[in-house]
Amino acid sequence: MTSIGIIGSEGRMGQALARAIEAAGYTLSGGADKGSDVAALADASNALVDFSAPAALDANLHAAVGAGIPILIGTTGLADAHHAAIDQAAQAIPVLQTGNTSLGVTLLAHLVQEAASRLGPDWDIEILEMHHRMKVDAPSGTALLLGEAAAKGRNVDLAEHSERGRDGHTGARAEGAIGFASLRGGTVAGEHSVILAGEQERITLSHSAEDRMIFAHGAIKGAAWLIGQPAGRYTMPQVLGL
Repeated sequence: MTSIGIIGSEGRMGQALARAIEAAGYTLSGGADKGSDVAALADASNALVDFSAPAALDANLHAAVGAGIPILIGTTGLADAHHAAIDQAAQAIPVLQTGNTSLGVTLLAHLVQEAASRLGPDWDIEILEMHHRMKVDAPSGTALLLGEAAAKGRNVDLAEHSERGRDGHTGARAEGAIGFASLRGGTVAGEHSVILAGEQERITLSHSAEDRMIFAHGAIKGAAWLIGQPAGRYTMPQVLGL
């Protein structure tokens, strides 16, 4: 039977993942947290799901490569060095890294890319996200994922065409820019809206997460899909066949 190990098992997401593994009919091979033996967990698993912290990523990738098993990474707040490490690991094992494992958000990103590719730079794109008061990174990984989808649709580099943290006298909005706004408060699991504003009309594509179990179910679906895939770096759209 397929066995899946959880890195970051003591957190709220880790607990949700354990329930999702059981609901999917798979076996929970165990969990690892700070100070745990990730290599031992990898050896006992067919796949790993990592929702821990950026600082732990190198060790987690090393354990997955050592055991020769795939790993799904849902940890957010990753820097360029983390992505370079993921690229290196993907030469040896299947790796899926994403800012959001929700199947609904995966489809939303697909729609955002399609809309951005069809509408010109005179359509302003703004991404609004809200999360619970305890979230520490902003914009959220999902907001960045949606921004990348919009940038890909327009065939531009997001880093060179994004606007964040507006305050005071900002001047006119740059044409073709992709704007981000982050809200924090309460216990919001996740709210994301992509607004495409044109002359005298506006399109809003939105997703509301009512329970973090949607992320857990998507992560487990993705982890199971990785098993048997050749080494490489994969995405959630591939899991859905998009």
